[in-house]
Amino acid sequence: MKAVILLLSLAFLVLPAAAALPVPPAPQLDARAWLLIDTDSGLPLAEKNADDSVEPASLTKLMTAYLAFSAIKEGRLTLDQELPVSEKAWKAEGSRMFLDPRKPAKVEDLLKGMIVQSGNDACIVLAEAIAGSEEGFAAMMNAMAKRLGMTGTHYLNSTGLPHAEHVTTARDLGRLSGTLIRTFPEFYKYYAMKEFSYSGIRQPNRNRLLFVDPSVDGMKTGHTESAGYCLIASAKREQRRLLSVMLGTHSDRARAMESQKLLNYGFQFFETVRLYPGNHAVSTMRLYKGDTSEAKAGFLSDFFVTVPRGSGKRIQAQVISQQPLLAPLRRGQRIATLRLTVDGSHLADYPLVALESAAVAGLVGRTWDNMLLMFK
Repeated sequence: MKAVILLLSLAFLVLPAAAALPVPPAPQLDARAWLLIDTDSGLPLAEKNADDSVEPASLTKLMTAYLAFSAIKEGRLTLDQELPVSEKAWKAEGSRMFLDPRKPAKVEDLLKGMIVQSGNDACIVLAEAIAGSEEGFAAMMNAMAKRLGMTGTHYLNSTGLPHAEHVTTARDLGRLSGTLIRTFPEFYKYYAMKEFSYSGIRQPNRNRLLFVDPSVDGMKTGHTESAGYCLIASAKREQRRLLSVMLGTHSDRARAMESQKLLNYGFQFFETVRLYPGNHAVSTMRLYKGDTSEAKAGFLSDFFVTVPRGSGKRIQAQVISQQPLLAPLRRGQRIATLRLTVDGSHLADYPLVALESAAVAGLVGRTWDNMLLMFK
């Protein structure tokens, strides 16, 4: 098989005419590990020790929330459903929403208590309702982590209480957070709540950036003596969302300040552009031995790329297809590569997939294409 390269025009992009800004190194941050990603393109913009194994502390509750949101979306729980408070939940160590063991709690209140107040008691009640026990829920957490590609993560509880084998990475946390935002937009609003009251006790959200940066609308804090102060912050400016993962700072104030520096860096020096809409034919290629003679190659969802600010208008694209392309094809099957360059420098390669399935042609069609291939 041989590679065929097609040059594509991206003239449809309407972008600022300003020259690209030089991108300085990421700021030096006082943290054990950190990561900055653009949620549309999924590209990391800056990182340090992003694959190191660390303790997640209460950032664990992002996975607890993910499974709770899934249960609601699938009809296994409802927001107004009342759940019993077990003795284990009532006696939970650490931060709490102060549940009463004599009084069932609504699922929506438990979600707010877990997200805003970081209530360990709320986590355990939800875990027991979904899986029957917190141990069973931890098994579900690990199964979901594997499904999401969180290869450096292992859970032992729903709360984030310390254990040597309860670990994750900054990259895994970024993947989980971005997936949660995209998958459950109807529940993401809880992460923007600045306070929540339950049983007459009002507690503020520990995410300081919610109070000082109007572009920040989530996500979650975490802290233990061994993990340090941690914060995942999500900010949206001009239709663009960035996500910072800050792990192991020395104080509550530091995790907010360092996260703010990282977010400002990403917004100031990078831009994200949509190159192609989902299910749009980036290229059409000759298909042999199929019930159709053409195969449309593209992306199944909108395709974004993040580049230094001002350079988006100079992106060049090449489609590299392997020929001859033979039927059958299934929708989503990789059939080509999109190569992007900026000012002649290689940016990245991305897989292009078949947008439609194609069956094998009948005997006459296959015979004819065999003859054509003999002369190629």
